[in-house]
Amino acid sequence: MEKRLTEIKNLKPGSYVLIDDVPYKVDKVQTSKAGKHGAAKARLFANGVFTDAKKIIVKPGDTRMDVPVIEKKTAQILSFSGDTAQLMDMTSYETYEVKVPEELKGQLVEGDEVVTWEFGTFRMIKNKKV
Repeated sequence: MEKRLTEIKNLKPGSYVLIDDVPYKVDKVQTSKAGKHGAAKARLFANGVFTDAKKIIVKPGDTRMDVPVIEKKTAQILSFSGDTAQLMDMTSYETYEVKVPEELKGQLVEGDEVVTWEFGTFRMIKNKKV
């Protein structure tokens, strides 16, 4: 689980950030001007990468936050069981189960190779490998 530090004011839309040890994708960052008695504030709008959660955070603009390093891996589909697929990592040959995303249902068959994203215990199928 690799991560690095950056300040909130340096985050751009489309980048990733860790909030409560869960990866989120930054939608928008608003910064206010520094006031007479304090530093500039930053308002961060983010959506979950592996979950459907949304967060809005307000902190000083120079607050340092963790940025996750999400691993992109290749896996092969071994079988399906309802909404989940059993996958085998193509480098370590480890098997695990992942929920199939709605946009890929019906497009995947056993034996297909897929691109997966991993961060800690979070895993997801991103797309079908061509």
